Amino acid sequence: MPTPINSDDAPEAIGPYSHASRSGNLLFTSGQIPVDPATGSLVDDEIETQAHQVFANLQAVLATAGLDLSRVVKTTVFLKDMAEFPQLNAVYAEHFGEHKPARSTVQVAGLPLGCRVEIEAVAEC
Repeated sequence: MPTPINSDDAPEAIGPYSHASRSGNLLFTSGQIPVDPATGSLVDDEIETQAHQVFANLQAVLATAGLDLSRVVKTTVFLKDMAEFPQLNAVYAEHFGEHKPARSTVQVAGLPLGCRVEIEAVAEC
């Protein structure tokens, strides 16, 4: 039976879902967007600032499950504008370092609250 995971250090979910769900030895995170958990608002509109906040939120969810980015095996990145891929890629590389999980990146017509980037992950427990 899947176990829901919710972090006090990540922004509250804006819908009827958990921050993550553990099933067997895998943790599936919900998409994290660049909302500051302290204010409940989107951070600055720059793609780099938003990407860093997404990673902070993702790390908070992983930490609640006793994990970190080194346990991530797959991510899906949703971008509002694929022209911002180089900036997103630089922030992504900064956070993952030498660890290179599988990844898909897609451009979407829109994201929650009008943000520029959303990232979901699958991690091994």
